[in-house]
Amino acid sequence: MGSTWGNRIKISVFGESHGPAIGVVIDGLPSGVTIDEAGIIKEMQRRAPGTQAGSTPRKEADLPTVLSGIYKGKTTGTPLAMEILNTNTHSSDYDGFTVTPRPGHADYTARLRYKMCNDPRGGGHFSGRLTAPVLFAGAIAKQVLKAKCGVEVYGHIIRIGKVDAPSWEDEEMPVIPTAGAFPQENASVAARMTAEIEAAKLENDSVGGIVEVMATGFPGGIGSPMWDTVESSFAQLMFGVPAVKGVSFGSGFLVASRRGSQNNDHLQFKDGKLRMTTNHGGGFEGGISNGMPILAQVAFKPTPSIGREQDTVDLDAKENVKIEIKGRHDACIVPRALPVAEGCLALALLDAYMGKGE
Repeated sequence: MGSTWGNRIKISVFGESHGPAIGVVIDGLPSGVTIDEAGIIKEMQRRAPGTQAGSTPRKEADLPTVLSGIYKGKTTGTPLAMEILNTNTHSSDYDGFTVTPRPGHADYTARLRYKMCNDPRGGGHFSGRLTAPVLFAGAIAKQVLKAKCGVEVYGHIIRIGKVDAPSWEDEEMPVIPTAGAFPQENASVAARMTAEIEAAKLENDSVGGIVEVMATGFPGGIGSPMWDTVESSFAQLMFGVPAVKGVSFGSGFLVASRRGSQNNDHLQFKDGKLRMTTNHGGGFEGGISNGMPILAQVAFKPTPSIGREQDTVDLDAKENVKIEIKGRHDACIVPRALPVAEGCLALALLDAYMGKGE
């Protein structure tokens, strides 16, 4: 099982959902960057369980303990190691899922791959719980990016179930959702999205959605063609997050219905600076940044753990059975996943930025 990502910046995630702790080691960070620890905690709280509409009632403080890599408030340039203790686990809720796999989960595929040697409690290493250390690494990357080249990373929700909101595609400086509120800048849309989540929860069901993330201030000329594009790095990070089923950039799949004359981003001088008239490409051409805001969308499936009775099998008895999943689960993971997507974008951009001279 490989849980290490990156070229210049490398992260290695460890732990299981119901193990003693989860954490991450970040290698390749430059030395001397001041780290705002309060800012890191604020980012972690955005993802913490029990704080968003429809989220799991599992309460975890998600307080990171830095073991190495920061001294007197600055990065040392050596590996930065962090751990988060798991303090509120109900492992008995997961008894038997290796025999009667939950639909939409990795119970069956993990059994095939690891011959029942993996830790199944709470999903083990397949759990969304592992996004907490990923978010920590992303929060560090955000601060390093801002210090090195003034990059800012933002995000909002553009779909929950059947409720849509406008993209930031035409914005160079978007309106940012209010900190601590539902992550959508339009209050009316936010209320409808929240209602969509609550309706699913009342029916013992779940709902998915789409988040959009943007980075402003990222310089042009960074990246590589073919396999080492910034887009592919971001997509690789995102597909390491459970429930992610789609990643797109700029106009995304809308480009398939356009003609070239409608979709091409035209160059022009504006206030003495070379810019694009549109941002359909999401800030990239040929895998290399063009100086426009970096824009990406990530689609999340509905949470597979729902209270409704579902069909599965008993692998030992070799018969079809019904299953009703107990425990504490999100009716919608999208609000909690947004800061993780922002962090993954920051990591992909920082990895590319650190290799800009190659």
